[in-house]
Amino acid sequence: MGNSKIVVTGMSGLIGGLAGRKFAESYDVSALGRSEVEGFPTTIADIGDGIDEILPALEGVETVVHMAASRGDVPAETHIKANVTGAYNLFEACRITGVKRIVAASTGAVIAGYEKDDPFKSLVHDPDFEMPDPRPMIKVDDPIRPPNMYSVSKMFTENLGRMYSEQHDMSIICIRIGKVEIEDVPLNARNASVWCSHRDIIQMIDKAVHAPEDLKYAVVFACSDNPTRYRDIEHARNVIGFVPKDSAADHGF
Repeated sequence: MGNSKIVVTGMSGLIGGLAGRKFAESYDVSALGRSEVEGFPTTIADIGDGIDEILPALEGVETVVHMAASRGDVPAETHIKANVTGAYNLFEACRITGVKRIVAASTGAVIAGYEKDDPFKSLVHDPDFEMPDPRPMIKVDDPIRPPNMYSVSKMFTENLGRMYSEQHDMSIICIRIGKVEIEDVPLNARNASVWCSHRDIIQMIDKAVHAPEDLKYAVVFACSDNPTRYRDIEHARNVIGFVPKDSAADHGF
């Protein structure tokens, strides 16, 4: 990283808050979002509304950690404004202001459709499932199977990142984040397969921020090393050095 400034979007949320507070130990961190983040300089703006309000937040900034998103069971238009229009506005503002690297949240749910079919269906739902050897694994270059508009909208971020990295010489790393829970434990057996601990998601974002400058584009899965994990994290280890420290096995799964 060339300077000490990092802007974090979504810092009022769980993952953005975890990452922003960790970076604040070593860097000059400011927030960009719709509400004030206590203890941090905050540019109040809805990234879905336009580019002009975003630009002042990015002056002199080389790294942006983009964790803001619309999630959950909301109208498709809400996802489109935040995750499609908002992502475009942010990336374009980054291009205009000379941001060199964006670390952006995607979601592991872009391949969650595989859980409709075996062996993945049984792997995540059947406690008596006998794990085949080798373990079935979905890699980042396998076809996507998004189950909802949220995951469709997050694929836009990945595709946008590819375009900006190639056309505008920016470095974009997209993280397909697993289930990060407020209490930092898996909520059930299914979620235990894709669970990502607080410590591991902080490590992943940190590794992405500090990845080699010549890494222009990457998509990586973020999960802890869970016994029923089916998302490939070897790629993340090879590309940015991510090695999870936690496992759902630590919580009885």
